[in-house]
Amino acid sequence: MENENTPAGETPPKRRSLAPATREDRLKAALKANMARRKAQARARQQPDAEPGAEQDRD
Repeated sequence: MENENTPAGETPPKRRSLAPATREDRLKAALKANMARRKAQARARQQPDAEPGAEQDRD
């Protein structure tokens, strides 16, 4: 079954190949950002309790 716009022996261009790759890239970036946020939250929970916004004196 050949496409009318492509010569014999040539494969038609894949139009849908860009959409899944773009979606996959977006999902990968969202997952990376989510994991970074969760790691930061876990690190913050492991630190000793300090009052938020309280400044420490270095004298």
